Amino acid sequence: MKIRTVRALRFWASVCAFSLAGITASSGAQTGYSGSVVPLDLSDVTPVLTPTVVATGLENPRGIKFGPDWRLYVAEGGLGGSTSTVGRCPQVPPPIGPYLGGFTGRISAVNVATGARTTIAANLPSDITAAAGGADASSVADVAFLQGTLYALIVGAGCSHGLAGTYNSVDRISTSGTATPIVNLSRFIKMHPVVHPNPGDFEPDGSWYSLVAADDALYAVEPNHGEVDVVKPDGGIHRIVDVSATQGHIVPTGLASFVGQFLLGNLNTFAPGSQDKAGLFIVTKWGQLLQIASGLNAVTGVAVHHGRIYALESFTGYFAPAPPVANSGTVVRLENDGSWRKIVGGLSFPTAMTFGEHNMLYISNKGFGQPTNTAGEIVRVQIPDTGD
Repeated sequence: MKIRTVRALRFWASVCAFSLAGITASSGAQTGYSGSVVPLDLSDVTPVLTPTVVATGLENPRGIKFGPDWRLYVAEGGLGGSTSTVGRCPQVPPPIGPYLGGFTGRISAVNVATGARTTIAANLPSDITAAAGGADASSVADVAFLQGTLYALIVGAGCSHGLAGTYNSVDRISTSGTATPIVNLSRFIKMHPVVHPNPGDFEPDGSWYSLVAADDALYAVEPNHGEVDVVKPDGGIHRIVDVSATQGHIVPTGLASFVGQFLLGNLNTFAPGSQDKAGLFIVTKWGQLLQIASGLNAVTGVAVHHGRIYALESFTGYFAPAPPVANSGTVVRLENDGSWRKIVGGLSFPTAMTFGEHNMLYISNKGFGQPTNTAGEIVRVQIPDTGD
């Protein structure tokens, strides 16, 4: 089966919960899509849009969301630290680990009209990978607004990240910038292991990435273990899908609401032969998982705008064992004929995207792999109205 039109995809998404429910009930397991998929089509790509810079000086920017005040809220990975917990608890294996930790993470709000940045919350847990692993810093992975309240997905905490006595969490952020954890994600992930963890780069405290508000709950993606979890404002948490159970170690990342369900993108591993193997999945709120497209590279963000599906590729020039290529990041769009079209080019290790007013697409760019930890920026591009 090949998905031919976006309208067909939207219709399928609305009924997939019913069709997959029968399969799941009869097999006792989640079922992945095994049919044909649409490869990335880079023909007829003009015009490829070049974004303009909105704000600079960000510290490893990750997830971005617009707040009720129409400022753009930015999760930042911070600067890491120098605290080590080697010998005190299980560590992330080399070359990625062991980590060093500190409290340099923050959340910023950017006025997209002027580029002015305001610190919303600071001194949040931040870690940095070993030098051989790229010295990549992480702290706040993403932010989301639920019923007007700001929540943050903390990924830089935990003993395995160099910060004994801390844990990864979803935090409620007060108007004064105080971060209050509502759920201990480190504990949850340790008490509920996935079916197929990957020992080569296993993160004992997890490496959470995306946070999406939908209805009365928050939905979080964990790439390293491979799962999507739902968190209630009162601290309740449960897993809705173990991605590893049917897909193995595909590193799920970007999440977006989509016709009552979710779109999920994946980074994929960087092994030889992994080019063009990342893709998109539908995830229902009842835990069904189905692949709908492939042919992508290193997906870190997903967005839906005016009924059209967009994917953010952090880099596209990667051929193992060579390193990822700077300025090769793109935004691609799923076209009505089922192909992908390159819409935005020239991005350098982007990590997330979101739409604002007037068809403006905002992207957190230079989110990792930079010569300095303050090289991060927010860029934007106006997407032509497709008429849908």
